[in-house]
Amino acid sequence: LPLLKPGLANAFLVGFIESMADFGNPVVVGGQFSVLSTDIFFAIVGAQYDQGRAASLAWVLTIFALGVFAIQRALLGKQNYTTVSGKGDAGIAMPLPNGVRLAIYGIALPWIAFTVVVYLFAFAGGFVQTWGRDYTFTLNHFKTAFALEWGQFGLVWAGTAWNSLITTLKLAGISAPLTAGLGLLIAWLLARNEFRGQGVFEFAALLAFAIPGTVLGVSYILAFNVPPLELTGTGLIIVLCFMFRNLPVGVRAGTAAFKQLDRSLDEASLMLRASTSQTLFKVVLPLLKPALVAALVYSFVRAMTTVSAVIFLVTAENELATTYIIGRVGNGDYGIALAYCTVLMVLMALAIALVQFVVGERKLGRREAGAPIIAVAAP
Repeated sequence: LPLLKPGLANAFLVGFIESMADFGNPVVVGGQFSVLSTDIFFAIVGAQYDQGRAASLAWVLTIFALGVFAIQRALLGKQNYTTVSGKGDAGIAMPLPNGVRLAIYGIALPWIAFTVVVYLFAFAGGFVQTWGRDYTFTLNHFKTAFALEWGQFGLVWAGTAWNSLITTLKLAGISAPLTAGLGLLIAWLLARNEFRGQGVFEFAALLAFAIPGTVLGVSYILAFNVPPLELTGTGLIIVLCFMFRNLPVGVRAGTAAFKQLDRSLDEASLMLRASTSQTLFKVVLPLLKPALVAALVYSFVRAMTTVSAVIFLVTAENELATTYIIGRVGNGDYGIALAYCTVLMVLMALAIALVQFVVGERKLGRREAGAPIIAVAAP
């Protein structure tokens, strides 16, 4: 359990900040219940249009998030969590005690079942006329959103959701590998090199990890809405927002993995006259496949589903899937919104499977726990 402290601390930090800055859930199911993220949104796009109020509320969110971030760093400190060294490891994995295993199952399985039920409801909602009133099977919602027709010049993407889906896939596909690669490179610089100003560099790299997405959206609007960097309304500002927002996850995943890899692996490679780049790509990177998969998957999924960070940046030319869904919910078109959710779930499941297939898994050579060996004395 002590070796899980970095992972547990990161999970708590992500959960706290995402809950504080969540926009989609409060605006859809929150009703009249007001939270900071929705107040910031309506201060920008509502009738009041008070940028000063939005900035003040953003500062409140930032102070809370940075406070938790500082507490997490203070608790972890500079302790060592190395579990993979340069020595050979073919030991037998120790099974968990029955009590611990049952407790874990008792906590995890009900939550998994609840999550599956929620997604099944969302999946089924796109195939009925009106969820809650008329459960007649229909495909009209999918036809409205993703219809294909033959026109005078060939296939026509006639559905109303195609533009937002294609834009989202394109921008997420551009930002995910850039975010994962840059994040692991920064993690390698921080974990395997020492240089002046390293602490400041690390804090700057992880700063977006502690800043809520709503605050980032407001910051981008204020920073890039005027010359000389007038990027508002372009796809580039959305890609930059995706990268800056998700970059700390790649850095944290890479840093946690590097902390578990002993420096003797690098030193052994360098002693065999391998260059730094050869050591990085042939020794270290194969052991970082879980971190690479995590960074790629998280970056792509978050880019496909993020709302709070980009709600202020989308336009009619660069509409995203999540903003399209929220717009449909606001108009009362729940069937089309649920049909779009179904398509997104299928696409993200396929994308995750593809990433895991291409990158593969790290094999540490551990043996499975087998039956006890009974020694028989020779006659």
